[in-house]
Amino acid sequence: MLPARFAPVLFSLILSGLMSFIVTGVATWKALGFGTGFGGGWMQAWMVSWPIAFAVAFTAAPMVRRLVARLVKQPAGG
Repeated sequence: MLPARFAPVLFSLILSGLMSFIVTGVATWKALGFGTGFGGGWMQAWMVSWPIAFAVAFTAAPMVRRLVARLVKQPAGG
């Protein structure tokens, strides 16, 4: 188990990996179809996009949390 201080990094790593995996899969399918080269093209696109997605998710998370806090109604008494 990792220490709790790594939770934001781990969250960003997992979420960015999953989201970039799905998005690059759809984009690769749209660009190449499900033919020869699809799997390799998808993995190549994913390996390029995941680090970018991680950096964006990790740096944008605090701003997004503040924005969400402003957009939702806080519970009474809290």
